[in-house]
Formats: sequence, structure tokens, C-alpha cells
Amino acid sequence: MRAFLFLAGLLASTQVFAQSVAHERMKALQADPVTLQAAVDAGRKASFFCANCHGEGGVAKTSDVPNLAGQHPAYLLEQIRKFGAGERKDQFMQGLIKVLNDEERAQIALYYASVKVPPSKADAAQVAHGKVMFDKLCARCHGANARGNELYPRLAGQQQPYLKKSITHYRDGTGVRNNQLMSIATAPLKNEDIVSLSHYLAQLP
Repeated sequence: MRAFLFLAGLLASTQVFAQSVAHERMKALQADPVTLQAAVDAGRKASFFCANCHGEGGVAKTSDVPNLAGQHPAYLLEQIRKFGAGERKDQFMQGLIKVLNDEERAQIALYYASVKVPPSKADAAQVAHGKVMFDKLCARCHGANARGNELYPRLAGQQQPYLKKSITHYRDGTGVRNNQLMSIATAPLKNEDIVSLSHYLAQLP
């Protein structure tokens, strides 16, 4: 048992160290405008395989996958780490990310963060009620404009079907990613509330 706990602790320490190395490298790249631009350019090239699903510039081709464009770079880098470590489960994503080194991961995160996100299609009649739901349940974590931060993803501009599906999964506990805070936040939502919320978020710039 002691040996197991020691190994578990060692593994956790190794993951934290790897995460800190990548984040520190990203901060260093952000410190100088010239270095940052070079990193963004390199990230554009390194992310070529991502475009198959997430689209050119991180704007998804289909409603099955999220936009990566406009996400906070620290949030993106953490999700990349989670896929690489197997903490987020997707066989395809895990296989691709494992071939990226820390530099490439930081570059890709900085590239997608630099891309402007166009609003997605939405039903204008649903927007007002969706805003009420967002302000009440979501703004505290995702920000007043739903643009996210280093801990929580940008929701603004995501495609409406993707948002509707994801919110429903969190509410019902049926998705691959379960999160206690999200379960609590989405629990009061009725199906029609989720539809309105997804339309409100989709049309945000």
C-alpha cells in the first residue's frame, strides 16, 4: 500500500512538473511581442492536423466538435495536457497530442488564442431568455461575456448544436466529462432553457 501511494504521489508530482514546465514556457513566449508572434506562426503550422476536425483557425467544421479559436491559452494548454495524460478520454486526441512536445503544445495554444471567433448562427427569438439563464447560472465562472479564462472555456461563438448537446450532457450526467460544478449549475435548466441558452451563447462575438 505504501508503495502504491508513493508511486501515485510520484506520478502526480511528475504531471504537475510537466504542466508547470509547459506553462512557464508559454509565459516566456508571451513576454516579448516578437517571440509571441513567432510562436503563433509556429503554432499555426504545428496545428495542421487539428484542422481536420476543428477547422481552419480553430473554427469547427461540424457541430460535433468545439471551436478552439479565441480560447484562453492557459485553458487550452491545460486541456492539451489532460488529453496527453489520459485525464480526458478520446483515443484520437490522445494519440495526436502525445507526439507534441512542450514547445509545440504552447505554440498551438497561443495560436488558437490569437484567432478571432466569428459568432455562430442563432435564433434571435431565443436570445433574451438565454441571456437571463446565462447571467443567473453561468457568468460567475465563464465571465460576463462568456469568453472564459484560464480555468473555464470560452462559450461565446460556439455552434448552437454543440452547446445544446454539451449542456444537456452535463445536466443529465451522460457525457464523458462529468463535473460537479457544472452538474449543479445546469440542474435547474429545463430543455427549453438549454435551447435558449445555447442560442444566446452561439451569437456572442
